[in-house]
Amino acid sequence: MSSEMNEPAAASTLDDLEAPNDGSMIEAIGLSKYYGQFVAIEQVSFSVPAGQVVAFLGPNGAGKSTTMKLLTGYLAPSQGRALIGGHDLAEDRLAASRLIGYMPEGGPLYYEMTPQSLLAYTGSARGLSKGELAERTEFVVSKCSLSSVLGKTIGKLSRGYKQRVGMAQALLHDPEVLILDEPTSGLDPNQVAQVRDLIGDLSQNKTILLSTHILREVQAMCDRVILINAGRIVFDGPITDLGNNPDAMEAEFRELTTSDD
Repeated sequence: MSSEMNEPAAASTLDDLEAPNDGSMIEAIGLSKYYGQFVAIEQVSFSVPAGQVVAFLGPNGAGKSTTMKLLTGYLAPSQGRALIGGHDLAEDRLAASRLIGYMPEGGPLYYEMTPQSLLAYTGSARGLSKGELAERTEFVVSKCSLSSVLGKTIGKLSRGYKQRVGMAQALLHDPEVLILDEPTSGLDPNQVAQVRDLIGDLSQNKTILLSTHILREVQAMCDRVILINAGRIVFDGPITDLGNNPDAMEAEFRELTTSDD
């Protein structure tokens, strides 16, 4: 195969990638990420209005985590733009970051810290006052059920507790936008139910983009589904358009993410 066939499409200019003026809190505009000739994602575009809870689905390696890292400023795009609350991450990353609570899959956490010291460190980095930090710490410890492990070393906690610590640090500064990568991974059924209830509560005044592999969670928590496969968006619409029950959703998921290649 010639190298010409493997080359990414020519980059669009920033003038071609204008952000819509519709009050969206999360905007991906022609996002692409290349590693040499490998295409992680290409021309990914969608927007999420304030107050919506959106499931970001796809098989392993489809580009979910890459897209989320681009939307949080953890990675820089090869092409395109990412905006949070109208702030372009390439031009005003600090303003955008203040609006984001990000929970990456599996961490990262400082394993030598305790949940208490991690929250104190995170609050200081976020510029919370002593009073704000005390109030928000009490809130996230309660919501994430961390009171019994506050003084224990994070590295010695179970995977489920580590997930809850990650959620707590994402919520600590009361962000307007939550980007959650596999928030219920490693949790037992009771803990999953707690996370569902928490996301339901938070959705009253926050915009939430979350990835998950569990389609039942999508029905329980989300208003809309965006499905990515092989680095490109293949579905974006209401959950009912994907299927009215988990079995129907699973069949449609397989149909949209399976090719003959």
